[in-house]
Amino acid sequence: MSRLLHTGQVIVDLVMALDTLPATGGDVLAKSASFQAGGGFNVMAAARRNGLPVVYLGRHGNGRFGDLAREAMQAEGVEMALAASSDKDTGLCVSLTEASTERTFISHIGVEGELSAADLARAVPRADDYVYVSGYSLLLEGKAQPLIEWLLALPREIVVVFDPGPLVKAPDSTLMRGLLPRIDIWTSNGPEALAFTGATDIAAALRELNRYLAAQTLLVVRDGPNGCWVGRTGEVEHVPGFKVHAVDSNGAGDAHAGVFIAGLATGLKPAEAARRANAAAALAVTRWGPATCPGAAEVDALVSR
Repeated sequence: MSRLLHTGQVIVDLVMALDTLPATGGDVLAKSASFQAGGGFNVMAAARRNGLPVVYLGRHGNGRFGDLAREAMQAEGVEMALAASSDKDTGLCVSLTEASTERTFISHIGVEGELSAADLARAVPRADDYVYVSGYSLLLEGKAQPLIEWLLALPREIVVVFDPGPLVKAPDSTLMRGLLPRIDIWTSNGPEALAFTGATDIAAALRELNRYLAAQTLLVVRDGPNGCWVGRTGEVEHVPGFKVHAVDSNGAGDAHAGVFIAGLATGLKPAEAARRANAAAALAVTRWGPATCPGAAEVDALVSR
């Protein structure tokens, strides 16, 4: 059976809800606050809740945040390839969600920002696995180079999924130039695709992405409540979203990515997997917190309406 091998970073989110961010030097009272596992955990939880086995290949720390991250992964049935690190704790992200549902992140990287060739050598990918790569990983000096070398050495039949995230904004770094030909699935939101390509709209961004990626690369570009665009060169189609009352957009893209991969792993066509992913993301934004992806039964119910 296919698995999702996640090479990104599980961190802990300090999730706070507030009306609006204060001005520089200002102060506001949050309506709520809690510590929750986040980062790469969101994608893994989404995939697991929708039937796909998951292995986390990253490091996790030895303090209170590492304990919280492990407890969350264990509760979801995520397998951890590495034992807890002994020298550092897991990192922290302050996640601020305003009443508009817009979210702002401030992150501090911990032990998950490091990964060695020896760590990665413990993983034994199978031919039908999906390997998930976060753009955040390419920005981490203690992780990026070993990860790229490992990815480029993978057998060609293993599917590499790349999510650029908000911080990878150009295709011209040495690491990106090395990785681009190996990407089998590109998954991002619209603003990330625009920032990466320099395009002014999603249609243009899809055309520009085809300049950088191999012809067979499957493109998935999310367009908020409008759904997403999915397909390969010359065959990209729009898959409509679902109308809901959103309260928190945190983790919606991760829910989409995890459910989309889980759908492909069960043999769904890309557009069918995208419709399920749209439904999962729609349900996720109706709930507070980062890892709010629904399970398969809830996704089925919304898709069947």
